[in-house]
Amino acid sequence: MSYTIETIDSGGVTSPQGFRAGGVAAGLKKSGALDVGVLVSETRCAAAGVFTTNRLKGASLLTTHESLQDGGAQAVYVNSGNANACTGDQGKRDAQAIAQYLAEKLGLAQHDVLPNSTGVIGVFLPVEKILAGLDQLLPNLSDQGSAAFARAMMTTDTVAKHSARRVDIDGQTFTLGACAKGSGMIHPNMATMLSFISCDAGLSSKDTEAYLRSACDLTFNRLTIDGDTSCDDTVLLLANGKSGVKIDPNGESGAAFAEALNGLCRDMVLRLAHDGEGVTKVAYIKVEGAAKKQDATQIAKTIAISPLVKTALHGCDPNWGRIINAAGYSGVDIDLDRADLWLDDIQLFSQGAPAKFSEDAAHQIMQGDEYTFRLALNAGDEADWYITTDFSKDYVDINADYRHRT
Repeated sequence: MSYTIETIDSGGVTSPQGFRAGGVAAGLKKSGALDVGVLVSETRCAAAGVFTTNRLKGASLLTTHESLQDGGAQAVYVNSGNANACTGDQGKRDAQAIAQYLAEKLGLAQHDVLPNSTGVIGVFLPVEKILAGLDQLLPNLSDQGSAAFARAMMTTDTVAKHSARRVDIDGQTFTLGACAKGSGMIHPNMATMLSFISCDAGLSSKDTEAYLRSACDLTFNRLTIDGDTSCDDTVLLLANGKSGVKIDPNGESGAAFAEALNGLCRDMVLRLAHDGEGVTKVAYIKVEGAAKKQDATQIAKTIAISPLVKTALHGCDPNWGRIINAAGYSGVDIDLDRADLWLDDIQLFSQGAPAKFSEDAAHQIMQGDEYTFRLALNAGDEADWYITTDFSKDYVDINADYRHRT
């Protein structure tokens, strides 16, 4: 057996068989942009979610978490412009009321509708506006609705983020689609934004959760933009089996599914990074030669969230001392006198001392919009990585008056 994975042009959450979606402007955003979206499958799906580790959790997230306990779902609701967080018992009632209304309109059980909210914290949902918006939206859900659904999730995002993959295993095909939103309040502490993934392959609920958790750890949990973890972070995976392909975790179909899912999630992560609030630079922080995997992870994360590193990225300044310094205070027991550091193919630091390199050449690399810092500890065989972005003046401007922008 053999398989191929193909990217679908302009693909999204309705690329897999049996999914419809759409978005509507219900009046939650002052701009009049799309702010309510619905994704629905023709049949009930195996479903799983990964959620924020923030102790503050939005009411819509809590409702979705409870509804997923039986491992299934059939529809996703999302609104932007309002996080439905710090809204007490009313917030929970509002999320449940929207789920119940949508379930009745779609002929589903309430627990098969998963509500999600993103936006300003501490404001009650305008439920009547949302229900009126759903009345407009539901007759217009379609298998071409991926882009509208993705736009309805946006807050300070400047572009909708959606993509899809088609997998062929000896003539049998299945498809995965995804969308994501997130521009600020992005930090690797589970999923760090909202992302919804659809699939027409057949999976058990247990396998759906296992694949999703692994993909999140390898992708979404490797991104930081500003070090803030949201209270609504959610990634959902729904698999309806409409393609007729059954995924065997121990077979080639399992390997193909994992590769396609991980690749799709990496695509979403890079789109999130490049569309981060005020972002002009995206940098991979790769740590190799560590004695333990968790050491490499901790060092890469510490470098990635350092404000001094991130401001140097914005200034295109190859100030490598900030990277080595962050590694030094990471809490990991390392010998930096054995370490080497590269910017792409330029060595900046060698065995505890400055390396001879061209500042102009390094500065030119950093004027690009994506590059890699690679720190070799020369202490073992373990490695890990993070994706980080620069801090710009625009980031401060955006967040100084965030509530007036959404």
